[in-house]
Amino acid sequence: MPTDDVSLMPADPPFRRQTKPGAMPGTIIAPSDAEQTRITVICFSATEMLEQPLTDLGQLTDLLERWPVTWVNVDGLSNTEMLDGLAGLFGIHRLSMEDVVHLHQRPKVENYGDYLYLVARMIEDHDPLRTDQTSLFIGRKFLLTIQERPGDCLEPVRTRLRTKAGRIRQTGADYLAYAVLDAVLDGYFPLIELYSDRLETIDEAVTNAPSPRIIPELHRLRGNLLQVRKMMIAQRDALNEMIRDDFPMITSETRLYLRDCVDHTAQILDVVETFREMCSDLRDYYLSQISYRMNQIMKVLTILSTIFLPLGFITGLYGMNFDVTHPLNMPELRWAYGYPFALGLMTATTIGLTIYMYRRGWLDSSQEKRR
Repeated sequence: MPTDDVSLMPADPPFRRQTKPGAMPGTIIAPSDAEQTRITVICFSATEMLEQPLTDLGQLTDLLERWPVTWVNVDGLSNTEMLDGLAGLFGIHRLSMEDVVHLHQRPKVENYGDYLYLVARMIEDHDPLRTDQTSLFIGRKFLLTIQERPGDCLEPVRTRLRTKAGRIRQTGADYLAYAVLDAVLDGYFPLIELYSDRLETIDEAVTNAPSPRIIPELHRLRGNLLQVRKMMIAQRDALNEMIRDDFPMITSETRLYLRDCVDHTAQILDVVETFREMCSDLRDYYLSQISYRMNQIMKVLTILSTIFLPLGFITGLYGMNFDVTHPLNMPELRWAYGYPFALGLMTATTIGLTIYMYRRGWLDSSQEKRR
């Protein structure tokens, strides 16, 4: 289990909307912590490919006309003028671009006629859980992806394009969008494995050495699982809509591949639900272990008190110092063996109580369990 304060940090930052209430719809305002905007473009056909950074949006017009498929990837949202230029070049509605800079969108799909606007949440960091909002604009000949920050899980897709692996170079922009979505969903499986290992570690800690840090850790882990569950439910609904509805830019063959993405979301949801139940079970198990250990401590203290109670009675009885002139007033006070007799009586009482408690199974935990 983590031992540093990072394990108790919150996941994604709290909800922050960039525009003020009542602002004009379609207003594009960059987040205060937005990264510098960088654009890369990949154009490809079955036989050729071009990959290069892009600084002048005017080059895109020629690329879109020359190549069958053009993939434009944007990292960082600081340059709103460039985002406006992309919106005008691809014919993107300003409401869609407004959602791009509002970084708390749930996964969804929206049909704007000439293109589909799809939102996905990409895993950025495991602990604390942070996700990167990835916006996909799917057209007939282009795919535009916009990410919050540089760094993603899409390098395998780029490698397949460079090496002509599989059928990605023989397909259109819709299949490329599927490949991107598949890579994003595949990024959740290492997260699930990490949570599985953490639950096993917590289980061992609860059994062997319960710690007060377990409850906050379980609470944080359960919150992360709830966040993943919400994202996967919304992502599954968006994928089902892409499969069910007749979008002209999504071919029937690509819909078959999108079913695999739906299956991935179902697998993740099943595991997440199981892990959430395990968190609740481990919390109850921890509390029962703490209660059991407290009962054991109280048991030992009670046994010690029970043993010393008659000893205190004996010493108190012989410490009353009554007059010994009368035969009924403790003649043992002048008896030569009175002190050894008192010690022997206390020893016999202790041994007798210990044997009685042992036979009752109060001292032997294994015997008590058998009883």
